[in-house]
Amino acid sequence: MKRNLITIIIGVVLVVIFLLLLFVFQVRQSEVAVVTTFGKPTAAPITEPGAYFKWPWPVQKIYKFDKRVQNFEDKFSENLTADNNPLLTSVYVGWRISDGGTFLRVFRDGSVSAAQQRLEGMLRSTKNAVVGRHPLADFVNANPQGLKFDAIEREIQDAVQSELSTNDYGIRLEFLGFKRIGLPPSVSDAVFERMKSERQLQISTTENTGKRDAQIIESTADRQAAETLANANATAIRIRALGEAEAGSSLHEFEQNPDLAIFLWRIDALKQSLNQKSTLIFDERTPPFDLFRNLPTNSVSP
Repeated sequence: MKRNLITIIIGVVLVVIFLLLLFVFQVRQSEVAVVTTFGKPTAAPITEPGAYFKWPWPVQKIYKFDKRVQNFEDKFSENLTADNNPLLTSVYVGWRISDGGTFLRVFRDGSVSAAQQRLEGMLRSTKNAVVGRHPLADFVNANPQGLKFDAIEREIQDAVQSELSTNDYGIRLEFLGFKRIGLPPSVSDAVFERMKSERQLQISTTENTGKRDAQIIESTADRQAAETLANANATAIRIRALGEAEAGSSLHEFEQNPDLAIFLWRIDALKQSLNQKSTLIFDERTPPFDLFRNLPTNSVSP
């Protein structure tokens, strides 16, 4: 009896599991599911994770797609720039399925590899067109200010995304950028020589600017020095004129009293001799020390 009960329980469990497999499917966090009834999508794509009911095949079939970002890198191929220079480029792309129902309708059985091949073809033609609208200097330039990688990448991404939206592929580009950029050997030498000449031109321009600034500074300094000397000379002349005028006013007094002039001259000479602490030995008969002759002596009473 026990054995029969266990067998029945196991059988029921197996039937339940079988029925769940037939009528229930699970959607993971990273998936988007599309339910088709007799080969046609019957509802909006399921993007929320969880368990869902379905009719068994061949009535309904479930297609699951990875909704995470997928990426690839195209081939390192040659393109012609606007000035007819060959340029080797390769870009990396990140894309995701934005509409599972549309994606399933466009690509048979929702083939991701088929979608990537289609995307590679679109990317190749768009990249050729965009690169052909830009000169080589936008990609290879001695001056970093002249490089336009960001603008060209945005131009390629916008063009590809516009084509994807117009044709309704159910795909959206998330990012795009240059992976590698190179030059054929036949072009490398010419490009490097041009870069050297551009760099030399920048050096010459900088040197000429420095020389010009130095001349301006030197001429400014010379002008300021000349102005300072001129102002100093004018001040000296003015002071000398004032001194001569003062001396002229005193000369009239000295002409009327020459003894006073001689006396003042001797006094001034004595001041210059005695302006420091020193001991003088002199002859009182020699001017200006003759002023000490006939000086009254102090008599000391006993």
